[in-house]
Amino acid sequence: MEFFRNPNIDFLGKKWYFLAFSLVFSVAGILSMLFWHGVPLGVDFRGGTLVYVKFSHAPDDNAIRDALQKAGLQRARIQRYGVPGNNEVLIDLDVQETNEQALDKGKVQIINALETNAPAGKQDLNNTSSLTLANYLLEKDPLHLGTDAEQLYTAQAKAIVDFRDKTRGGVLSSFDDLKSAADPAVLAILPEAFYLSDFGVRNVEIVGPQVGKQLQTQAKWAVVYSLAGMLVYLAFRFEWIYGVAAVVTVFHDTLITVGAFSLANKEISLTVIAAILTLIGYSNNDTIVVFDRIRENLKLMRREKLADIVNRSINQTLSRTILTAGLTFLTVLALFLFGGEVLHGFSFALVIGILIGTYSSIAIAAPILVAYQDWKTKRGRGVTGLAGRGGPANPGKGLKPANRSQGSNAAVTR
Repeated sequence: MEFFRNPNIDFLGKKWYFLAFSLVFSVAGILSMLFWHGVPLGVDFRGGTLVYVKFSHAPDDNAIRDALQKAGLQRARIQRYGVPGNNEVLIDLDVQETNEQALDKGKVQIINALETNAPAGKQDLNNTSSLTLANYLLEKDPLHLGTDAEQLYTAQAKAIVDFRDKTRGGVLSSFDDLKSAADPAVLAILPEAFYLSDFGVRNVEIVGPQVGKQLQTQAKWAVVYSLAGMLVYLAFRFEWIYGVAAVVTVFHDTLITVGAFSLANKEISLTVIAAILTLIGYSNNDTIVVFDRIRENLKLMRREKLADIVNRSINQTLSRTILTAGLTFLTVLALFLFGGEVLHGFSFALVIGILIGTYSSIAIAAPILVAYQDWKTKRGRGVTGLAGRGGPANPGKGLKPANRSQGSNAAVTR
């Protein structure tokens, strides 16, 4: 199947436009990382406390941010998650202790910040533990149970909290919601000491700073090892300049992708690193397809200029590139649009990376080979392994020709 039939586009003739495009986005990303948003690391890398909050209504991010700032939580980050109709918000606090007290501290900070109109002397039933509720029932003893009171009131308190968390998603909108969960006598005394806020803290998670630093180091080495492995493989499989071109291309793709995260102020998490490593392999595969066709054409078009050979090779693989990248892009675009907040960073990296990776295989990698040959030609020595035999347009000693098995492999990738 072919998307284009015999295209003849002068890609190398447009290399300066490609260079300008890459420079604009690369410089914009670098400036954002240096002077604007920085590299927005997620809690996985920098450490912190995540507090999951559910509201009974559509939350107002600005109102939440103002309430947090008034409570002294200046660097808290607010992010929607889950289905929009569930009214769930993730609040990222800069609390990096890793003990049990830190969990309670993060929860208490959020509750104190958001409970702006709490009635005096009453507790919030939406953020009350079953132990606190059981102690209150035991003290009031509305059922007049006597000796069996502790066990039965503990069961009543657990039933109320389970109904709140499992059936109502963590937030009760009215005491009448509990009619099926507890005894009427128990429900009758709840309004005396409790009220219902419009939110509930669902969960609290902590990532310690030491763990975050360790993950940062491991993520950096994972990227470095993958780039080094590609350089060694391509230098062995083709020529060293092919490996250099591929690594420069992948670095270009990674820089623009990370820059896009900085410009959009989206956090880089472990799933984003996984997406970037995926893109390194994807972009490299696309680049190798073009390189393999260049190597195959070098022995068929020995008298032609390298620039013409490279242009011909890119055009010959263009249909394959568009079809493969296009279908993959549509898949990750659907993941980005409908995959939910949990996969948003991962899918965003893939959307940007596939577009840039496909572009760079054509606009960055191949021109590097030609630029290197031109530089070597000006020095009067030519390029071993890039140009064909003979002719003034091809100074150099020639290329190690692909054997038959290599040629058949190249044919498969067309």
